Amino acid sequence: MPEAILLSNVSKAFGSGDARTLALKDATFSAALGELHLVVGPSGCGKTTLLSVAAGTLAWDAGEVSVLGTRLNDLPKAKVTEFRRRHIGFIFQQFNLIPTLDLVENVSVPLLLNGHRRRVAEERAADILHRLGLAGRERKRPTQLSGGQQQRVAIARALVHEPPLLIADEPTSALDRETGHQIMDLLATAARAPGRCVVIVTHDPRTYAYADRLTEMEDGRVAAVHHGQALKDFIASHR
Repeated sequence: MPEAILLSNVSKAFGSGDARTLALKDATFSAALGELHLVVGPSGCGKTTLLSVAAGTLAWDAGEVSVLGTRLNDLPKAKVTEFRRRHIGFIFQQFNLIPTLDLVENVSVPLLLNGHRRRVAEERAADILHRLGLAGRERKRPTQLSGGQQQRVAIARALVHEPPLLIADEPTSALDRETGHQIMDLLATAARAPGRCVVIVTHDPRTYAYADRLTEMEDGRVAAVHHGQALKDFIASHR
C-alpha cells in the first residue's frame, strides 16, 4: 500500500545546553494508506513528537519527512500550514471543541478555513453529525454532551473535509470501556475509507486489537513494528 507518512532518520531536540533533551533520535517511521496504525510506548518516549513532526505542526532538526507523497522539507512554513489544513484531520484527547459554538459550528470550522461557504459547510457538518449518531443535537453546545458524544463531535470535525490522513492523540483515554470501543469502531471504519490512513498515539491497551500495524517507541526511537502474527502475539501479551 502507498505510504501516507514516511519519516527517515528524524531527530528533534528541545532546549539548549545542559537542558537540551533529544525527543527523537534518528527515528524512522512509516504508515500506509488503508490502515489503522497505533503508536505506543511509555510517557516521554517521543510518540506525540513523532506525530507532530509528521503533521507539520513541529519543526524537526534533521531527517526527511514525506506526507501523502509530499516532501515537507521542501515546503515553506506557510505552505506546510496550507497542506496540513487541506489534507490532515486531528482528534485530541481533550476534544478541543469551542464551547461558545454549537456542534454544527464546531464541525464546520475546517471547511470554513478551506474556503467553503457557511451554508455549504453547515450542511456538510450536519450530515456527518447525523452519520455519527448525533442527529437532533446539532445546535447543542459541547458542554451539554457526554464525553463520548464530545469525542464523536471531534471525530466529525476531523473528517468533515475528508482528509486522507487522520491523526488522533489518546482519543479513548478519558472514556469508559464501552464508549472507548465505540470511538475505536468509528476510527476503524474511517481507516477503511479509500485512500485514508488513521494514526493513533495511545497508552490504552484496549485499542490494540483494532490495529493493522503497531509501532513501539522507546527513548526517542522506533523500537519495534508489529503486524501479522507478531501483532497478535503483542496483543495477547498485553491482555
